[in-house]
Amino acid sequence: MPHIAISVDMLDTGIDVPEAVNLVFFKIVRSKTKFWQMLGRGTRLCLNLFGPGKDKEFFYIFDYCQNLEFFSQNPAHSDGSASEPISTRLFKARLEMIAELDKKLETGRQIAERADYQFNEAQLRTELADFLHQHIAAMNLDNFVVRPQCKSVEKYAKPEAWQKLGSDDFNELANNVAGLPTELVDEDEEAKHFDMLVLRTQLAILQARPDFTSLRERIQAIAGALEEQEDIPSIKEAMPLIQAVAGDEWWEDVTVPILEIARKKLRSLVKLIEKNKKNVVYTDFEDELGEETPIDLPQIGTGMDLAKFREKARQFLKAHENHVSLQRLRRNQPLTLSDITELERMLIEAGGSPELISQAREQSHGLGIFIRSLVGLDREAATQAFSEFISGTTATPNQIEFINLVVQYLTENGVMEPDRLYESPFTDINPLGPEGVFPSAKVDQMVQVLVEIRQMAAA
Repeated sequence: MPHIAISVDMLDTGIDVPEAVNLVFFKIVRSKTKFWQMLGRGTRLCLNLFGPGKDKEFFYIFDYCQNLEFFSQNPAHSDGSASEPISTRLFKARLEMIAELDKKLETGRQIAERADYQFNEAQLRTELADFLHQHIAAMNLDNFVVRPQCKSVEKYAKPEAWQKLGSDDFNELANNVAGLPTELVDEDEEAKHFDMLVLRTQLAILQARPDFTSLRERIQAIAGALEEQEDIPSIKEAMPLIQAVAGDEWWEDVTVPILEIARKKLRSLVKLIEKNKKNVVYTDFEDELGEETPIDLPQIGTGMDLAKFREKARQFLKAHENHVSLQRLRRNQPLTLSDITELERMLIEAGGSPELISQAREQSHGLGIFIRSLVGLDREAATQAFSEFISGTTATPNQIEFINLVVQYLTENGVMEPDRLYESPFTDINPLGPEGVFPSAKVDQMVQVLVEIRQMAAA
């Protein structure tokens, strides 16, 4: 990261990179057709580019050759702001951790460690200091970026400098050293982002910050995604810890050293999460909080929420996918009243309460639709529903690809709203969506099939 595509005419036209959000013009273009084709590389839609539900809505143009002025575009612009690299933020977070641990160790405010974890805060402080010391010791003093701060680098490249740090030391390290390049390189970007998340959680514990709950839920979500990858040997080996972190009991009386042990064991596994499962968004914002006011919400319980219920139900239903009622639902067959009753029983057995099941039914507009969204539609049933669209020899390659995308979506999500046909990836085949691929009558027929598939699940 970041991904950069460098073009020498080959990528200017006729290629789609939906993830592109920055176009850099570094050559003179005088062909209006080509100019607009080049701009078109940035107009491609991309779902979930900035996180779940945060689709691509804009792109930036950096023009160094006055092409925009030549074609009288003159788009609005804004001054960019450079964020700190993840390595710099990690350095500062570890430095802040050392400062907080020093305060606790000096005042003797130790938290009793759980008996099953033989690791304390003093040992953690030593490890953090050793890591930052090695980070600085690996800085090349001949590097023109490092050279202006060589005095500070030489000072903290000595291990004795880390025995006791004062406020001036913390300021010097944060302002003069944290952002300098080092030859101690970690190429695992996803592991570093996970490190940052755990560090923020540890600081939330040490500083008694109110964002601990949201940070904990992000770590639990990552552990939950890892739990679904149990076929990978390295994940299977760490499964007891992963399942513990994904649950709630492990977090009772959790301490900073316990989190550090979990970070070390899980950081290298984060990159193994399937790409379509990575719906966790890492952020590093400073929260500005006003005065706290306790609010009682009687309708909100402290137990399982709908999101957790969905995941537990998904796992349970996956383990019982051969159940006859579930097979009828997946194969797009009519459901009987006894099927609905049996499906409700399965959700109760999966850990759901009548209130949660009612909430799921209401939000999904039908219990069958809710369950279908968890288990998907049988691929053969989805293919059969659209078989006449690609039967015979008259279907074009674009039509076949379009229907295959619809079948894939139904296989994964169970139902599909007709409006979805006019979004990416369907509009990547043709900007007009189905209207640009099929005759109008076929489009109406396609919409009707989607409606019937949904009604079959809602029955």
